[in-house]
Amino acid sequence: MVPGRHAKEQHISEPRINDRIRVPEVRLVGPNGEQVGIVRVEDALRLAQEADLDLVEVAPQARPPVCKLMDFGKFKYESDMKAREARRNQAHTVLKEIRLRLKIDPHDYGTKRGHVERFLKQGDKVKVMIMFRGREQSRPEMGYRLLQRMAADVAEYGYVESTPKQDGRNMIMVIGPHKKKAEAKAEAKEQRRLRDEHAADAPTDEAPAPIEQPAEQPTPQPAAAAGAAPAARTAPVEGASAEV
Repeated sequence: MVPGRHAKEQHISEPRINDRIRVPEVRLVGPNGEQVGIVRVEDALRLAQEADLDLVEVAPQARPPVCKLMDFGKFKYESDMKAREARRNQAHTVLKEIRLRLKIDPHDYGTKRGHVERFLKQGDKVKVMIMFRGREQSRPEMGYRLLQRMAADVAEYGYVESTPKQDGRNMIMVIGPHKKKAEAKAEAKEQRRLRDEHAADAPTDEAPAPIEQPAEQPTPQPAAAAGAAPAARTAPVEGASAEV
């Protein structure tokens, strides 16, 4: 390994700045994108120093090279953040696998078909595999028909990328999605957003709980004096007259 080769490659991948620009003159661009024109490299370095900026070579293949006045540290940080965000949002297609038996019952077939549809909606490829057992290996046409049936059932979401092929005891077919991974991911995100907005705007059917009123306390009655006999109630005597 040649000493310093790795460091040299790193320097080549980055633009030349300030004193590393070894040309007699450059086409200078101002910090706001304005065209200054062709100037001597010494004058460009002086302008960069006066503005407390860096002189960065942005188009070395041009004649003369194009240089711009900028804050190189800030520019490099923003470029790294954009590259990191692009890698985070990059979607990779995944190859899913579904295995079938030649004598599969209708319920299991429906379940497997649902899995294939879900994978295709997510933008992933699906490898559908039929596993032959025993004498089933002598009936490859039955496996071919089963795979063709699966391809027809999910044709709305994917297409046959690789036709059914015999591989030992297995028969394999690959189905590709109609939508790309990034498109499916963006569509799923938009559907979740609309669903959340609809749930937030939907009125609630529950009535507000009634406010509980405090129970009325009975009015206390005055207690009777100790030892006092209750007043006797006399019935009027028939035929008696009251004296005034």
